[in-house]
Amino acid sequence: MTSGASDRLRTDRWLRLDGTTNTRDLGGLPTVDGGTTVPGRVLRSDNLQTLSEDDVRRLVDDVRLREVVDLRTTAEVLLEGRGPLRAVPEVTHRHFTLLPERGHHTDVFAVEEADVPELPADWAESILPRQVAEGDQGEPPAVRSYLGYLAHRPENVVAALRALAAPTDGATVVHCAAGKDRTGVVVAFALAVAGVPHEEIVADYALTAEVIDDLVAKLAASPTYAEDMVRRDVASHTPRAETMRRVLELLDERHGGPQGWLTEHGFGPEEQAALRARLRA
Repeated sequence: MTSGASDRLRTDRWLRLDGTTNTRDLGGLPTVDGGTTVPGRVLRSDNLQTLSEDDVRRLVDDVRLREVVDLRTTAEVLLEGRGPLRAVPEVTHRHFTLLPERGHHTDVFAVEEADVPELPADWAESILPRQVAEGDQGEPPAVRSYLGYLAHRPENVVAALRALAAPTDGATVVHCAAGKDRTGVVVAFALAVAGVPHEEIVADYALTAEVIDDLVAKLAASPTYAEDMVRRDVASHTPRAETMRRVLELLDERHGGPQGWLTEHGFGPEEQAALRARLRA
């Protein structure tokens, strides 16, 4: 990537909010055919639980946020509780965990006001995902973890992208806890479908490293995530370009790219065209 492209990523796409540290717009990225992704359509973010009143106003009125795609586990949603955007009638929330879970809630948002259900003793292991795809023992842990999303919850990877592709009179934000791992994989698929070249997808993924110190500090302030933040150093949380580069290489080798994987899992050319149209002019 040229220094000009890197500067553009660093300065133009961040949405500076009081309550998040890793929110940015997927607009402004170049595509292989000479086009550009459109700002104001899809955003990526870390957890939205601590948005201020001014943040909510900016998102709803200025950004025209109309849909939230939440990739957290049921345990995370219930333990963190209702975020401020849940009180905004104009904003629709959708939940698609990328991790296998014990128990089942047909609508996690419908039960979030009730007592938190009994959770498995090892539920906290899912906060920063540990599950991996079978095989691929020679791959780095982060690569195996990302492949695990695709192996264990392919239907929710597809469902999240389907939500991003749906016509919406405003913007959609996709998020998890940190906005880097689960969000990073879903965003990588979306950008690939939009025609963004691999190296730009890799650069977007790695951009979270710019804010990793603040991001870890924010999550450490929440009882839900504090233990995981404390027991692992910042370096272990920092996204590395080679992780996403390797995931994309494996998708190319095994499926003909992210688009091929999606087609194999029921998200075919017609739906991919709708997602492309959502992200493109």
